[in-house]
Amino acid sequence: MSIVFYSWNNGILLLRVYVQPRASRDEIVGPHGDSLKIRITAPPVDGKANAHLLKYLAGLFGVNRKQIELAGGNNGRNKLFRIHQPARLPEPIQPETATR
Repeated sequence: MSIVFYSWNNGILLLRVYVQPRASRDEIVGPHGDSLKIRITAPPVDGKANAHLLKYLAGLFGVNRKQIELAGGNNGRNKLFRIHQPARLPEPIQPETATR
């Protein structure tokens, strides 16, 4: 049974992320429970980690920062993002047509 940390809803990617701040580099680690673990270099202080993570995700998915919405988990490590019309997908995520 595969772990699903994302779903699609009419071109919007819903992505559950477990974030590890203060890492040595920004990177996707892989599945972590029911989330995708991502390490980022920013500290979890004054919203810096959230801002850095949003910028990192925008680059990964080839979208403008405004196309990504933090839908849950503003103050925790477990977060939910809505990514509108991603232009590209990192390896662990498949296109909408591949998932039902």
